[in-house]
Amino acid sequence: MTDCIFCKIANGEIPSDFVYSDENFVAFRDLNPQAPVHILVIPKKHYASSAAVDDPSVWSGLMSAAVKIACEFGLEERGYRMVINTGEQGGQSVPHLHLHLLAGRNLGWPPG
Repeated sequence: MTDCIFCKIANGEIPSDFVYSDENFVAFRDLNPQAPVHILVIPKKHYASSAAVDDPSVWSGLMSAAVKIACEFGLEERGYRMVINTGEQGGQSVPHLHLHLLAGRNLGWPPG
């Protein structure tokens, strides 16, 4: 997708300081963090939302990447949250599948 900001980040058109990168996923800090640790994990391939994913390997890869990042940041002991927003009413603001990894403070429930 040529006008997708996350596609441009993933393919290097927009410079980003990746905290994680592999063959299929990249991760970087959110520009508008909602917690002391707020990292976005995205597939390099464009999916408009979670509803567009029909390949189970995308889900396993996305979750595996997020857990690896959480462990690299030492978040597993105190805890963290993984969030995927889908669609306008779900709070999705960028039409590219992305997982929010949040940590570093008490995260209340229910959210939003």
